[in-house]
Amino acid sequence: MHDDWILDVLADLKAFAAANRLPRTAEQLDDAALVALAEMSAQGEGIGRAHGKIAAAGTDMGRTGTG
Repeated sequence: MHDDWILDVLADLKAFAAANRLPRTAEQLDDAALVALAEMSAQGEGIGRAHGKIAAAGTDMGRTGTG
């Protein structure tokens, strides 16, 4: 399965939330991304590929949320 696109969607949603002063929503989207990563890994999505994706998304999401 190639469901890792959901991490990109969650990153976009978090960026929107952070830009619109919705910090609790942004935090919850971080949690949702971690849950999605765990589920994808459990389904054999590939820990290396999925982990790289969440790391990239986390970096982007963190940068957006700090400004």
